[in-house]
Amino acid sequence: MDMREPGALRPDEELVAAIRAGDSDAASELVGRHFRAAYAVALALLGNRMDAEDVCQDAFVRALERIDECRQPDRFVFWLLQIVRNRSHNARDYRRVRSGPSLDDVDAAGPDDPVRSAARGELGERLLAALAVLTPVQREVVLLKDLEGWDHRAIAHALGISEGMSRQHAFNARRALREALGPGALEDHSHE
Repeated sequence: MDMREPGALRPDEELVAAIRAGDSDAASELVGRHFRAAYAVALALLGNRMDAEDVCQDAFVRALERIDECRQPDRFVFWLLQIVRNRSHNARDYRRVRSGPSLDDVDAAGPDDPVRSAARGELGERLLAALAVLTPVQREVVLLKDLEGWDHRAIAHALGISEGMSRQHAFNARRALREALGPGALEDHSHE
């Protein structure tokens, strides 16, 4: 009998066990829970929304197909983010070899892309341009911290860096974003 309160989330390790037992609802719950974080990492590495979505979908399929290889189910998200990073690097390298120009010069979003349409405003374009000046690790840190609300300990573990380095990357990223976007564009989070 399940003693959790109604609406309480099942922990990742419980969802992984359920997926291993064939529960497709558990797979949907796990994907829904971690899609935004996976997308933030892919976007940080690829700089293109459609490519990031493709990589996330591919990474989730791969993770679910290989769920038995997840040795620490309670740390599923970290395992997943490593798959996302690997898939992002592979996608970037593949496209660079196949298409010639860098991904920064390619905009594959079509006119019917609702995400692209929503971000057509001046600030959206300026923010994407500002994110492009950051290093990939700075983009990953700032998107996980500011978009997903992760703490520096979790970011450090996910990226294989120290907590202090996570804070340093966040500080440098925010400073570069403020410079690129102009004064008052970002709240000051330097105390974190």
